Amino acid sequence: MRPRQYARLLDQWVQAIGLIPGEYGTHSLRRTKVAMIYKRTGNIRVVQILLGHSKLDSTVRYLGVDVEDALALSEATDL
Repeated sequence: MRPRQYARLLDQWVQAIGLIPGEYGTHSLRRTKVAMIYKRTGNIRVVQILLGHSKLDSTVRYLGVDVEDALALSEATDL
């Protein structure tokens, strides 16, 4: 399926359940899914692989991970 076909299908599904198609898109769903995976696991490497990013820095920027997130994860991890 081509990206545009997928986008049209998503628009139809969103409209069918009574939501506004313009408020939902394929990219926002992609970002939301990986953000949820990151929040649950704290594993940015998994997210990097799922997104197909070759550089971890790209994934960090994509997710909007900041220093506070990194420090909180570090403090929650015991050795």
